[in-house]
Amino acid sequence: MTKTFYSSYTKNVSLMLLAGFQTMLCGGASAAESDYAAARQQMVAQQLVTPEHEITNPAVLAVMGKVLRHEFVPSEERDRAYEARPLPIGYEQTISQPFIVALMTQKLEPKPTDKVLEVGTGSGYQSAVLSGLVKSVYTIEIVASLAERAAKDLKRLGYTNVNTRSGDGYKGWPEAAPFDSIIVTCAPDHVPQPLIDQLKEGGRMIIPVGEIGDQTLCMLTKKAGKIEKLAVVPVRFVPMTGTASTKKKA
Repeated sequence: MTKTFYSSYTKNVSLMLLAGFQTMLCGGASAAESDYAAARQQMVAQQLVTPEHEITNPAVLAVMGKVLRHEFVPSEERDRAYEARPLPIGYEQTISQPFIVALMTQKLEPKPTDKVLEVGTGSGYQSAVLSGLVKSVYTIEIVASLAERAAKDLKRLGYTNVNTRSGDGYKGWPEAAPFDSIIVTCAPDHVPQPLIDQLKEGGRMIIPVGEIGDQTLCMLTKKAGKIEKLAVVPVRFVPMTGTASTKKKA
């Protein structure tokens, strides 16, 4: 990232934040809403637009500044919703820290015409981020109670292009395939073949792979029916369960 880009974006965030405050005050928004808006813009400026992190896709930055992350975490975690950390969402699952969400989204190079598969709905936050960038999102969550809660929250918040289901993400969503891109937010010890099969030619998949304590976020591209794999960064995600855990034991 260039110094010019960083300085320019930081200045723009400050102006946007001031304008947002003025709009909310005129509209009679609550103090809490103003606080969340400030925290959201601060999250973008301090966690995403930095020389170290280099989230530079303007569309990704814009949507990260709009999605109400605090609406996707338990009420007792809302004050920490925009901090640079993962947060518990129940059922031994977590919502990833904002930078990881932005990084994975940027690596997909999302387009407005894309159909995207997400494996591991969790809270629904990643689905909401993708919703503002692509034509449609298909998201699968193996924990039925989480899937139900995320579906309700996404509907409540107006995300009409997100399709949800409870099921085994290892198997993907074959009847909706092929997908322009696939994002996986839980870690198998190998890349599931069904997901490779459901990825379009030229499509991209971002997925954490490996055992706990030794996971790598990988960028996969499908070319001429073959997969090109590139390591991105070390990460720590909850393990993929269902068929993935069965295959591991076999």
